[in-house]
Amino acid sequence: MRPPWGRFVRAVTAFVLAASFAVPSGLSAQSHVVGLAELRQEAVRASRARQADLQKVGEFLSSPESEKALRSVRLDPIRVKAAVATLSDQELTRLASRVDQAQSDFAAGALSDRDLLLILVGVAALILIIVAVR
Repeated sequence: MRPPWGRFVRAVTAFVLAASFAVPSGLSAQSHVVGLAELRQEAVRASRARQADLQKVGEFLSSPESEKALRSVRLDPIRVKAAVATLSDQELTRLASRVDQAQSDFAAGALSDRDLLLILVGVAALILIIVAVR
């Protein structure tokens, strides 16, 4: 014969186990590490940075010198410009920084037209290789 309190202990144990599985463990952790407003701001910032990089590279490739240089090595400037839009954010950022460097060197007189042509052809080849690999 079992003691009368055994049934009570089993019922309490079953209730405690059921309650522990029914309550989500993350219920107490309702505060997020990063808020939605911060996520939105970061997304807007990244989008603006990408647009600025696209504009910078697009303006560089749209210059008459750039188009002439691309045509001289038998690359279609329109195709190269279209390929720029398919680059990842990191690739586009690297390319934009190279464009900045090339423009500042050219403006400072550190580069000749020939050097700019070589840089431009290298940039165009890099863009087309990246797009072709995908």
